[in-house]
Amino acid sequence: MKKLLFCLFLLICSQLFAQKGEKFFPSKDLTTVGVYYYPEHWDSTQWERDFKNMAELGFEFTHFAEFAWAQLEPEEGHYDFKWLDRAVELATKYKLKVIMCTSTATPPVWLVRKYPEVLMKNENGTVNDHGSRQNASFSSTFYRKYSLKMVRELAVKYGHNPQIIGWQIDNEPRKFQDYNTDAQVRFREWLKQKYSGINALNKSWGTNFWSGTYSDFQQINIPLLAQWGTNYHQRLDHDRFMDHETASFLDEQASVIRKYASSSQWITSNYIPMYDTGYPGMSHELDFTSYTRYMVYGSDQGIGPKGYRLGEYSRIAMANDFFRPMAGYYGVMELQPGQVNWGTINSQPMPGAVRLWLWHVFAGGSKFTCTYRYRAPLYGYEQYHYGIVGTDGITPTSGGKEFSQFIRDIHVLRNKYNTQNALPMAYTSRKSGILFNADNVMAINQNKQTTEWNTENHFLKYYKALKSFGAPVDFVRDTTNFTEYPFLIVPAYQQIDKELIAKLTSYAENGGHLVMSCRTGHQDRDGHLWEAPFAKPIYNLIGAKIESYDLPMPQSIDSVRSEGRPFAWTSWGEILNPNIGTQTWAKYEGDFYAGSSAAISRKLGHGSVTYIGVDSKSGDLELEMLRRLFHESGIAIENYPAGIIAEYRDGFGIAMNYSDQNYELKLPDSAEIIFGEKSIPQGGVLVWKY
Repeated sequence: MKKLLFCLFLLICSQLFAQKGEKFFPSKDLTTVGVYYYPEHWDSTQWERDFKNMAELGFEFTHFAEFAWAQLEPEEGHYDFKWLDRAVELATKYKLKVIMCTSTATPPVWLVRKYPEVLMKNENGTVNDHGSRQNASFSSTFYRKYSLKMVRELAVKYGHNPQIIGWQIDNEPRKFQDYNTDAQVRFREWLKQKYSGINALNKSWGTNFWSGTYSDFQQINIPLLAQWGTNYHQRLDHDRFMDHETASFLDEQASVIRKYASSSQWITSNYIPMYDTGYPGMSHELDFTSYTRYMVYGSDQGIGPKGYRLGEYSRIAMANDFFRPMAGYYGVMELQPGQVNWGTINSQPMPGAVRLWLWHVFAGGSKFTCTYRYRAPLYGYEQYHYGIVGTDGITPTSGGKEFSQFIRDIHVLRNKYNTQNALPMAYTSRKSGILFNADNVMAINQNKQTTEWNTENHFLKYYKALKSFGAPVDFVRDTTNFTEYPFLIVPAYQQIDKELIAKLTSYAENGGHLVMSCRTGHQDRDGHLWEAPFAKPIYNLIGAKIESYDLPMPQSIDSVRSEGRPFAWTSWGEILNPNIGTQTWAKYEGDFYAGSSAAISRKLGHGSVTYIGVDSKSGDLELEMLRRLFHESGIAIENYPAGIIAEYRDGFGIAMNYSDQNYELKLPDSAEIIFGEKSIPQGGVLVWKY
């Protein structure tokens, strides 16, 4: 009965999400495109020209005031909205909707000079100063209260303006290692709320180790990262606290806006995709999440000698699939318009790259895409950063032209959109979930055990394999109804409990195909190893024992073998002892445990459980294990090479080529090609109606 009620609850929630998404973003519009504008940066005599040009380029909305607190409140308690009123009026004149922002990322100088306690304090004792951004403490009680006054003034002023479609809270919020006095106080209070008493905390943190026992919460300090040997459990709780501070600061602002704003205005924030944090999705007052993404900035090599001009192909894909499931829809608040200035090497993107990224964002289901920024800045920290127009304020950049082209393309799609569309069955039959919990990532990253381990790369090995199969993927949470996913991947899920093990068991018994990887099930939710044989609570589920694990030296590359093929590894390997009836899919070779099982699979009820106990060097083992699973499950897959991504939405197929070779996509004869050719060049896009 409880399970039925829970499923009904999830169904109702999903329907409510869908209704809210349709209210904010009608399906017939498919997506909408906008651009940041900073009226305060430019002579007011140029504003009208700029808005007129924005509209002529096809943009449908713009974005104001995220860094303008000094202009909105030039002195304490004195607000000036005249300039912003004029900007909104001009946007209205040229039929541009507006996203209004709170300016909490940039407090004005008078505020930090009069109330210096609002600034973040670093571990070494230095205090942030005015002149940057994100320099204030989310844990400063005064800063929280005072910033809400400014947020309230904005909400009262623009909350019922029909030109304002939504609100962005803060800018690229993240969690900060802050040693501000208030942060210390709030951390202790957070711990008091979490634990029933100091004895419960001592038990959770294992403070009997190294004489770490506390008798009072007031004795607890924020952990010092520079200090060797700091309690891992304390550090994990502090990570959780920092996530809470970020999420609750956004929630407090959103609650104020919602009190005064129209229900037709949505509320979001723009996150940098970071997969070792827990705050994205924790702010329950937001309607949905949006993210920001830059692809060419010197760090990602891409594929081939010029791939760095396109970027790593999984970056947009993974962000789409990570943020969309949080509310069922999402937006992209900042998409790179061209060359940037803040990277390690600020190369020019390849011609067509910006359009490729726009289509990739769209392919994942985004309801809007916005770009930073309309005009290239002439001064300040972001000199040399491209905009939609160049430094003359008039001439479209290459990226600006590609944005304009994409907008025209979307108008073509809108005319071809049919409400009676369904995703192809071959596509949905491959639907896969990847179970994610930030606690696991944060805990593993604090205690990797080997320099060869990279948690995000471990996820990517499974994720990229699924995308090469042409599978739709969602990153899901413990509370998700797993039954809508024929395949569920549980990578490096170190902290687990009996309830989740039971849920995963039921998932497989009822026909799901469960894949678990190394570093799963070793600890309880407090991060303690089980007082039992290593990882014993998952033995019945995986159909094997885990005898031990190994961590070779980087220079001593070892291998496992599956169906006659060797796969290199140097990171983490678990030696498995399968039960009778559990198949061995890969074995170790080349060391003292040669011949032992490295990957296993078993039938369970109507489904299956596969355990891949080793982290391969390049992801080739993970790819082959998943390929075998899909084959044995009778599910047809694609065989896209690295860099080829294909998705479906709203009756359209979109294929993108980040590789360094032309790729010939096979399409049914009934497909209507709208943009591109079947032979997709490097950086190219193919769009068709199916």
